[in-house]
Amino acid sequence: MGRWEPNARGRLAKAALELYVERGYEQTTVAEIAKRAGLTERTFFRHFADKREVLFSGSDALREHLADAVAGAPESMAPIDAVAAAFEKVGVLFEEGRERSLQRQSVIAANAELRERELIKLAWWSATLADTLRRRGVADPAASLAAEAGVAAFKVAFERWISGPAEPDLSQIVRESFDELKAVTAGR
Repeated sequence: MGRWEPNARGRLAKAALELYVERGYEQTTVAEIAKRAGLTERTFFRHFADKREVLFSGSDALREHLADAVAGAPESMAPIDAVAAAFEKVGVLFEEGRERSLQRQSVIAANAELRERELIKLAWWSATLADTLRRRGVADPAASLAAEAGVAAFKVAFERWISGPAEPDLSQIVRESFDELKAVTAGR
């Protein structure tokens, strides 16, 4: 495939993930990623700051989706329900990319630096959700608790989804995780 072919970013991301799975994250170079994608290192750096960002490039968009969903939730909705609904909506975005999610998570699990970056991403999501809830008039500590609990429930749901069979879909598992969270906090 020539350098003039469309979707350079997607080709780079695909090549990187393949190489990370085959060789390991630390053993893979940017030069190898670019070569596999049929592109140059310079092109790689036009799309990604470093090889780590290939795995986290969609985080900002997901964070924005979460914030928009919470901001657009009905005012009468409880904070935790608004967060749950936001994560259910985001779950739909993952459905077509289950295999990529499985591969991505295996690469992250095998590398301490990437696990740390994943935790930073989740903390950023939580901070964004809490800020969005505060703008909706939810006081602290309720805003922070709903955001942190929501991220935890999503993390558990995501881990169940990638470690289990392809069914049910992630949105359903998210819904079940939030139901479990509510049961736990209700003392059941």
